[in-house]
Amino acid sequence: MKKTILLIDDDINLLNSMASYLISEDFTIHITTNVCNALNNLTIIQPDLIITDIMMPNIDGYELIKRIRSTKNWHQTPIIFLTAKGMTQDRILGYNLGCNAYLAKPFYPEELIAIINNIFQQLEFYKTNINHNIQKVQNKKQNSIFDSLSLTTKEYKVLLLVSKGYTNKEIANKINSSIRNVEKYVSRLLNKTKTRNRTELAKLALLNSLNKLKGE
Repeated sequence: MKKTILLIDDDINLLNSMASYLISEDFTIHITTNVCNALNNLTIIQPDLIITDIMMPNIDGYELIKRIRSTKNWHQTPIIFLTAKGMTQDRILGYNLGCNAYLAKPFYPEELIAIINNIFQQLEFYKTNINHNIQKVQNKKQNSIFDSLSLTTKEYKVLLLVSKGYTNKEIANKINSSIRNVEKYVSRLLNKTKTRNRTELAKLALLNSLNKLKGE
């Protein structure tokens, strides 16, 4: 089944160039030059992956990813930042907001394809492992995959909110804490669960919920 990719960039020439190349690689492509249009048409497009520039008028890529990650139906959609900005702090901000990859312009189309395929392969691998782990948990009749991790009450609350797509700021408001403390909780959760990012952490929490439902 073809994967659908949404391209967002205010450079129409780059958009057309990327679209042509990705179509030749057998992807279904939708393009737009602004974030507002992208957000308004997510339900229609239903992208499997989003590739977006960062520096755009009105709403930039950083604001886009914040909205995507805080939207229930789309918070796990992979996002690649495609931008001329290459400074370390810019990349760190992008990753902290939940982007899956970061590619600076100019770039080789083959590298973009490699990144896209790698993301889809990781998602498929993770989905397979979730199914395997569900069966494994059922066989062992465990109540929770977090039983052995010794999570604190606050860590467990943060975990549940992360799984629902809340941002660090929203989580801080929910648990009456600071954004800095929330960042520390998320970091500890990543270490304890041996997950690499918020997306994997959220999927693990979903697995835990499914396991509980199976056990009831």
